Parts: sequence; C-alpha cells; structure tokens
Amino acid sequence: MGTSWGTFGVLIPIVVMICSAVAPHLVTISIAATLAGAVFGDHCSPISDTTILSSTGAGCRHIEHVSSQIPYTLVVAVACFVGYIVAGFTTNLWLTLGSSILVLGIILFAFYKRTKR
Repeated sequence: MGTSWGTFGVLIPIVVMICSAVAPHLVTISIAATLAGAVFGDHCSPISDTTILSSTGAGCRHIEHVSSQIPYTLVVAVACFVGYIVAGFTTNLWLTLGSSILVLGIILFAFYKRTKR
C-alpha cells in the first residue's frame, strides 16, 4: 500500500468489525497481525514514504535500499507467521511468544551457520 498508517486506518476498522462478529476471542491477535502486516508492507514497498525518505537520507539508490530491507523483513515475517498460527489455535500468550522466538532463533542460527562456511 505504501504507508503503514494508511493501512492501519483502512484495515483496522474492517478487521475489528469482522472479527468481533465471527471470532471475538481473536480480535487482539487479528489486530496484531494487521499491524505487523502493515509495517511489513511499509518496509518492503518501493512507494512507501518512509522507505523513500530512508534511502534519500542515506544517500543510496532507492531500489537498493528496498532490496536490502527484504531479508530482514522476511525473517521477522516468518517468525510472526508461525506465532500467529500458534496464537490462532491456542490463544496462549506464552506458547505464542515462545514459538515465535524459537523460529526466529532457528532462522538466525541457520544464517549464522551459512555465513561461517
């Protein structure tokens, strides 16, 4: 979309209304997933205002800045995805947090081992 705040403004009312009617116990998880997805899109989008300002401020080419952000955002997105799946099935905060941290640790350890070769 280009801006996380614009995405918040459009999607949060829709998510709250639908989730309140369908699965009220998942409202908090759904809002968290919406916020995380909006920030993910903001960092990966070449038309995002913060991405344009960051690349301009750093003095680098814009598409190179976008390309450099994608690995970082994908690592966090995968960990969040697993956490939201666990949260949707269990609604247990500690299990959700633990699974996300575990997945993040596994990914970072795999990257560490890969760079040591």
